Amino acid sequence: MDEQLRTAAETGDVHALYTKLADDPYILDRIDHVPIVDTPLHVAAVAGKLHFAMEVANLKPTLAWKLNHMGLSPIHLALQHECIKMVTGLITLNAQLIRVKAKGMITPLHYLAQIEDADLLAEFLSACQSSIEDTTVHSETAVHVAIRNCSIRCFKVPVGWLRRVGKEDTLDWKDEDGNSALHTAMVKLLVKNVNVNVKNLNGLTAMDIFHLQGSLQNTEIGQSKKASDLTSNMTLGDYFSKELTLKNSNDVRTIILVIATTTYEAGLSPPGGYWQDDYKPPAANNDTITSLGQEQEQRPHRAGQMIMSPTNLFYFLTFNGLAFYLSVWTILVTIIGLTFSGAVYTSTSLLLYAYYASMVATFPTQGSEGLIAARALYIALTLASTLAAYLIPWMTFPKHRNLKRRVDTMRGSKVLASSEN
Repeated sequence: MDEQLRTAAETGDVHALYTKLADDPYILDRIDHVPIVDTPLHVAAVAGKLHFAMEVANLKPTLAWKLNHMGLSPIHLALQHECIKMVTGLITLNAQLIRVKAKGMITPLHYLAQIEDADLLAEFLSACQSSIEDTTVHSETAVHVAIRNCSIRCFKVPVGWLRRVGKEDTLDWKDEDGNSALHTAMVKLLVKNVNVNVKNLNGLTAMDIFHLQGSLQNTEIGQSKKASDLTSNMTLGDYFSKELTLKNSNDVRTIILVIATTTYEAGLSPPGGYWQDDYKPPAANNDTITSLGQEQEQRPHRAGQMIMSPTNLFYFLTFNGLAFYLSVWTILVTIIGLTFSGAVYTSTSLLLYAYYASMVATFPTQGSEGLIAARALYIALTLASTLAAYLIPWMTFPKHRNLKRRVDTMRGSKVLASSEN
């Protein structure tokens, strides 16, 4: 590397960087053509020069992926030297840098599992969900690495995160010895989430290994705090580590789905059914006398409208409709961030508008003024609920998107400070 450029990187002199670029515009390009090289980013990472590193990464993003002769990328060096602001700054420019593999195919996520930085580990998972799928040269995920280093909290964070995003099957992945995370952990926390009967290459289950090796990790487990004992100033890592109220989010979705299905069917098939004919009472001066008080028993109606009495009909549809729309709102919020969630939002919105049209068409239109007022009120409530079911997820989605961009909303702090340390 050019000595002037190295000196600028060591001192964080951004002005000197641009002066050098003015004299030699292709200097960064030539560095980029070398497969294994110490880049200005590596030097700035070691020196802790945040602003200089951000300038270089912005000018030549590919340099952030380069490994030096030690097999380390700039973000790995920044982690080693505890330059957390530089780490968060680099992944702000490109969250995929969380997946860059250094010597031993160790990613920054694996490294955090080694050094037991659970909060930053949680931020990484939120910023780049696919990073949990990266494995080391030993076929170990970040969960394996956390367990191997006896880091209980760094173990709980990815497990809690996997449960919340519905990727528990990742916990069944095996390392080069055929051991899943459960075989390595032998901890009750993981027993709740994976297949406990998985066998390793030696034909042993987790319980077999437990009896053979004893409870080696009981001491570390006993020292870990319960979620209820954590401070109220909860971090993102604390949130992922905390137990869910139910076994997992799938249980919540199943319960809500049952409620939505039941109330939807009840709304389309109300008690009493629908009129099969049209009926309008004859005029008062009509000479024809109807049979046995039929006029008093029947109210004006049209075929296809609901038979239930107006008062009961209003209460039934109001409470049933509220249960239906509340369950739909809950479903739409809980699926935020999942695959094809956008398609689900669109199809659900269309279904709700069809439900609204059905209610408008089948609610009685003839009768007393009270019935007409109740019909107008119920239709307004149904329309408002339909619009809310469409708007609520889109109001919630920006919060989820900000979380994925690593904004630590749990702590209310900014990712980057306005000045270097």
